[in-house]
Amino acid sequence: MKRLSALIAITLIVVFAISVSGTAHAKNYVRHYKVTITNITRGQIISPPIVISHNHHFSLFRLGDSATPELAKLAEEGNTMPLEGHLSGLDSVYDYNTASGPIMPGAFVTVEIKTKRGFQHLTAAGMLVTTNDAFMAIRGTYASSWEATVVSAAAYDAGSEVNTETCDSVPGPPCAEDSGNMRNTDGAEGYVYIHSGIHDIGDLDPAELDWLNPVATVKIERLN
Repeated sequence: MKRLSALIAITLIVVFAISVSGTAHAKNYVRHYKVTITNITRGQIISPPIVISHNHHFSLFRLGDSATPELAKLAEEGNTMPLEGHLSGLDSVYDYNTASGPIMPGAFVTVEIKTKRGFQHLTAAGMLVTTNDAFMAIRGTYASSWEATVVSAAAYDAGSEVNTETCDSVPGPPCAEDSGNMRNTDGAEGYVYIHSGIHDIGDLDPAELDWLNPVATVKIERLN
């Protein structure tokens, strides 16, 4: 009887250990997703976008608040390196990845990203390159475990540079490659808001470069 009781006790301990191990594994299970970003503007090129997986504490920006220096760099130059450096030190961020190239009008890029339990929200952003400081973004979209999710990305103004629409401060075509280096902050709005488009006040042709929101679609698909 004692041997039977001991055997039952051992069995229960083993079952409990397997259960705890399985629960821990489920909590830390890494999921891989493919994020496909399609440029649906007529003439704007989107700089190589960055995709971020994070928890509910992270926010790339809030409407009405000032853009961070890292976001301003992305919105004005398409440069994600300062933002990547900032993200690497945040406990609220699990993974991030930047596309290998820009997105031409009508084209798309794919970016793979990892998530885990508690870090299943995705944010993505990329500059509209023929602007002063416009960028497309989705914020905190939940990565579904079961089905593909498609969301629209609006264009935002970082508010970090005044919208001159002149080639001395706009890096994208038709402006020359060596233009766009002048940063003009005199009269900048100072906060992030929905971008109002191109208004024919400088060197940019609205017929080719203006848009009506949204400016991109983002498809999120689980790979494993």
